[in-house]
Amino acid sequence: MTSFLKHLGGQAGRIVLALAFALPLVFMLVSSFKTDDQIFADLGSLRAFLPVGALSLDNYTGVFDRVPAAQFLLNSVIISSVTVILGIVINSMAAFALSRMVWPGRKVVMTVVIATLIVPFETFALPLVWWVNQLPLLRVNGFQLELTTGWMDTYQVQILPFVANAFSIFFFHQYFQSIPKELDEAAIMDGAGWFTIYRRVIMPLSGPAVATVAILTFLPAWNSYLWPLMVVQSEELRPVMVGISYFFQLNVGWGQIMAYSSMITMPILALFVAFQRSFVNSIASTGVKG
Repeated sequence: MTSFLKHLGGQAGRIVLALAFALPLVFMLVSSFKTDDQIFADLGSLRAFLPVGALSLDNYTGVFDRVPAAQFLLNSVIISSVTVILGIVINSMAAFALSRMVWPGRKVVMTVVIATLIVPFETFALPLVWWVNQLPLLRVNGFQLELTTGWMDTYQVQILPFVANAFSIFFFHQYFQSIPKELDEAAIMDGAGWFTIYRRVIMPLSGPAVATVAILTFLPAWNSYLWPLMVVQSEELRPVMVGISYFFQLNVGWGQIMAYSSMITMPILALFVAFQRSFVNSIASTGVKG
């Protein structure tokens, strides 16, 4: 009986936690189909979480009339996807060198990498703006290539500064440490080099870690607001999060804000659902073996 009550209490606790996390999303999605007046009228009751009243797709059509939402979504997909792909390659290679190869000073380098985790982005955002504005840029002008200076107002300024990530390196390092090093020795005896070991031995065994790093890299890239606000002026290069500020100019349309928020939240939920099992397995194995 005691075990049954503990099980029942555990299930009840999980349900409460699930509701605490799900209800704001339900409210956002349901409100995206309601008018502003209906949203405020339903706030004092459970109707706020139910698809009742006059429902329509007007808020979604209004989003595309008010902002270039399709362009913003495309920009965020490009920026986030490229950041994730480059981040997985570069951070995993760095972690491989730190965890599998033996060379002088690797522990010092790993310590420095971990130390950078405590530095908030806001402390070096302004110096970073200055640095990226000094970097060379190759532009196409008609049929000619021009070498200019400054990455401001480009895609690469939203991608390259965030490819190398200390947490991703640390996470890959911990996961690679859990893979037996006897595999490296066997591959070396067969004539494999370090890059072959990385590509054909370590990475095929690191699927859960790759999925986890992909999610944890995609989230900040998709949710980036401060950095593109500082370095991007052209509307055709702005990501989705900057688009939210458009809805607070002049007449605030709360239904449209909910519709836009639903549109930019769905890709994140889809990504997490797709990689949920690998994400959980990776966290568990790293926590136990790291």
